[in-house]
Amino acid sequence: MKVDIYDQSYNVSAGENEAYVRELAAYVDAKMREVAEAARTVDSLKVAVLAALNIADELFSLRSRQQEIAGPLRKRVEKCVALVEKALEQSN
Repeated sequence: MKVDIYDQSYNVSAGENEAYVRELAAYVDAKMREVAEAARTVDSLKVAVLAALNIADELFSLRSRQQEIAGPLRKRVEKCVALVEKALEQSN
């Protein structure tokens, strides 16, 4: 399939996920345009690198938040499992 990112066309393999790949391409295109406007540059390589840094920052921030949530959540699940196991032992 063909996608357009920052006024360039790319042929990519999408399999059955064409809508998803189009969504990704639109997101990257929007990020590149946002960066180009903020940096006031038209150099597509610089824009691409800066957009990649922005997207990487979003990814790392989300991973950090996920880890902050996962730790306490895992402890709560372990407590719940322990309570259920204890209740099952007492019922036998």
